[in-house]
Amino acid sequence: MKFILNIILVFFGLAFFNAQNNYSIQGKIIDFHDKVPLREASIKIGNYTAISDENGKFAFKNVKKGTYILTANHPDCETFSQTLVVDKDLEITINLEHHIEEIETITFQRTHKTNASMILKTLDQETISRNSTENLGNVLSNISGVGALKTGNNISKPIIHGLYGSRVLIINNGVKMAEQEWGVEHAPNVDINNFEHIDVIKGASALKYGSDAIGGVVVMEPGIFPKKDSLKGEANLSGISNGRGIGFDLNLVKTWESGWALKTNGGFKKSGDLHTPEYLLMNTGLQVNSFNFTLQHNSFLQGISFDYSLTNQQIGIYRGSDLGNLEDFYKALTTDVPIYQRDFSYAIENPKQDVQHHLAKISAFKRFKDIGKITVDYSFQYNHRKEFDVRRGELAQIPSLDLELFTNQLNINDLIERPFWNFETGIDLAYQYNYSTPETQARRLVPNYSKYSGGVYSIFKYKISPKLNVEAGLRYDATKYDAKKWYDLSTWENFYSESFSQFYVKTDGNRVFSNPVLTYKNLSFNAGVQFRPSSGFDLKFNYANVGRTPNIAELFADGLHHSAAIIEVGNLGMKNEEGHQFNLNIDSKLNVLGGLQISVNHYLFLTKNFITEVPTGIQNTIRGVFPVWSYGQIDAKMYGIDFDAGLNITPNTSYKGRFSYVYGQDVTNDQPLILMLPPNFANSLEFSKAEWRNFYFKVENQTFLHQNRFPDYNPSIHIYENGVEVEKTLDLSTPPPSYSLWSLQTGIDFVKGFSAGLKITNLFDVNYKDYLNRLRFFSYEMGRNVILNLKYNF
Repeated sequence: MKFILNIILVFFGLAFFNAQNNYSIQGKIIDFHDKVPLREASIKIGNYTAISDENGKFAFKNVKKGTYILTANHPDCETFSQTLVVDKDLEITINLEHHIEEIETITFQRTHKTNASMILKTLDQETISRNSTENLGNVLSNISGVGALKTGNNISKPIIHGLYGSRVLIINNGVKMAEQEWGVEHAPNVDINNFEHIDVIKGASALKYGSDAIGGVVVMEPGIFPKKDSLKGEANLSGISNGRGIGFDLNLVKTWESGWALKTNGGFKKSGDLHTPEYLLMNTGLQVNSFNFTLQHNSFLQGISFDYSLTNQQIGIYRGSDLGNLEDFYKALTTDVPIYQRDFSYAIENPKQDVQHHLAKISAFKRFKDIGKITVDYSFQYNHRKEFDVRRGELAQIPSLDLELFTNQLNINDLIERPFWNFETGIDLAYQYNYSTPETQARRLVPNYSKYSGGVYSIFKYKISPKLNVEAGLRYDATKYDAKKWYDLSTWENFYSESFSQFYVKTDGNRVFSNPVLTYKNLSFNAGVQFRPSSGFDLKFNYANVGRTPNIAELFADGLHHSAAIIEVGNLGMKNEEGHQFNLNIDSKLNVLGGLQISVNHYLFLTKNFITEVPTGIQNTIRGVFPVWSYGQIDAKMYGIDFDAGLNITPNTSYKGRFSYVYGQDVTNDQPLILMLPPNFANSLEFSKAEWRNFYFKVENQTFLHQNRFPDYNPSIHIYENGVEVEKTLDLSTPPPSYSLWSLQTGIDFVKGFSAGLKITNLFDVNYKDYLNRLRFFSYEMGRNVILNLKYNF
């Protein structure tokens, strides 16, 4: 009996000992950002393995006492690793950085999953690569509802739903570009080859970027660097037939597993005189240099990045747009023969632009468990713009316009993400100083000024159900201008002496010196809803109440704008624009052939005090004859529709189509708005086969219909014909006829790392004019262009 009792005691003792040395572990794995449970994550503790369920829960039983390495893995996540001491039953929570793919590929666009009710379209890296020699304005024209306001063929600015200039913000790697963007011929100073994707947010829903963006926002984002030891690069060489040009880009990226990354990119492009189907365009050469540098160190919890970019642009302005007398001006508008001609040349002579832009940025972020991700960005920009007019003697070497713009910006942003909601709030501060040197010996187009601006914003998004999301945003902005401005005595006395006498400083002969100090305040808000009852249907509706502060040119422009070949006149009495904007977007996917995708975007914009610039006459100056364009304010109405379609006909053949229409009305004067994008549509077919060394072949047709809605601003002039003075009407209003253009694109990989692409635009060498080209009065658009591209990836 004693022996049996001892055996029993030993047995229970061992059981008790084992019970004390085996423990259970229960846990939950969630997204660090928004606390959403992560299913199908793999959790390992030593040799023990568990898989999380749909609620993110996992469990281990009978884990022996000891010290282990705990690892957790999930698709698109960074691996989590931590030492775990097991000496009791444990209940743990693992916060994992879940990299939800921000971009998903669909047939005709790429779009972000997190854009909520914003109407957003994206150009992906492949589209950018295929158009590597284009400028930003031209490449964005591949998106429905987006056009380009041009000054000749080398200068273009994006137009979104009929709005452009200061109403469309350009965001370069998180920094709002400050580059005298008020000028219609001031093209964005960016190299598109430095970015992985370019997003276009249509409408005023993106309050985060500023209340000025009532037309939309162009967001250019570079690639995200992987956390691994690697060195890769890309060299891109292009030959361009029209202008006999050449382009070259080199991109190098070095990354480390520790989170450090180094990237540098350089670009060069040069071309000579462009040609239409019938003649050369004198002095339309171009030379552009660019350089970008990034050094960063990122981990999940924190990161810091240093970025610098430089662009140099020298752009010739068509010589035939700068005319010396009324007779030549009338002849240029009524005949197809250029007044100024020469043999082909790479020489860039007056008139021309010489623009240099520097951007330096330091950005840092830190994640906190309870208060979210806090990001701080500081940037400095220096823009030096010189515009040269046709002048004689020593003045030919002195710019007629010489502007230096210094911009400091600070943004502090906090993003809190939770399973059913997220809340983003931030503050923007900026200081600008513009210096216009008197050494030009010409009247300053815009004065010296300081600009102080600040804004605060909050955006709240809530997930009511898996099918229904809502959001609301609020933003308050304050802007102060402190300008030093000379006026002609007659202008001051006729327009400003009574209403703005407090700004008067002194009179010097027939000139008045003033110090206008203007303050503007705007309160903007938006609300939106997204309804997605199935994966094949997505409806978005967004309303925005917006206000925009007049820019410096709208307030103070006074004189000849040489590159635009016009005289501009501002108005000190400008008020804030105030508008109501409605956007409805419907996306659907249908089971037709290999898949049909359709997107329809309806929009309406009602605005008070809308600032417009229209021709108001012709002025004969000592430098030549130029149209006068004056700024004014009206009430306006705009509405339109964008339509996109994509169809996979076979696994290797796809169709894409788009259509845009915008209606703009000057309600005050009961007439159409000027420079509205004509109705246009495009259709393309592409055959691609990865098995054939990534071969593709694409044919596209784009048609612009005649713009039948336009205001009449035709002035009368008096010229001499055969010694007799006669009265003539200058047609500055009638849009050109409709036109249709064909293009081809093809490409193939030769061997590993080497590829080639061929692109032909205006395939049939059509002679046409673009209504949105401010120099359309003086010449046709350029003719056929063949671009050969050779690329090496390493």
